[in-house]
Amino acid sequence: MSTQNLTHQEAIKKIKELSESARICMFCTELGNVPVNSRPMTLQETDDSGNLWFISSDISNKNFEIKEDRRVQLFFMNNSDSQYLSVYGNASVYKDKTTIEDKWSPLAKAWFEEGKDDPKVSIIRVEPEETYYWDTKAGKLVSLFSFVASAITGIKTNNSDGVEGNAIV
Repeated sequence: MSTQNLTHQEAIKKIKELSESARICMFCTELGNVPVNSRPMTLQETDDSGNLWFISSDISNKNFEIKEDRRVQLFFMNNSDSQYLSVYGNASVYKDKTTIEDKWSPLAKAWFEEGKDDPKVSIIRVEPEETYYWDTKAGKLVSLFSFVASAITGIKTNNSDGVEGNAIV
């Protein structure tokens, strides 16, 4: 399988395209425990900086787990196009009205009786640190983001399958 790296803007565009096309991911928390906790989550949006946004209940296990350990892993599948996206990053939970108003979706009302004014509504932002996608039709593994430290320093990183990847700035 060949590997390639995308530039920063190309990477963000690809993350947005793949995540918004798939819409639903397995959202994994407590990455230091085995087995990791995972649950399906619906993506609200991927912004122009590559951050992924979700609506969540502030009293969910996921939110409590994020408060203890911000590291998360997201897995998106787009089976019809044989494309798969893995996003490792840090999650932040927002409770402020401005963020809730900005990210609210009418479909979320099914989970919150009082709509966006429900006191349990929270917004989760995942800021990617390392992201890969597999295009199995083309036989490619593509590194979208390497570790933030390498993006800042320009030092190359090695991914877990031994294929060298370059930092994307």
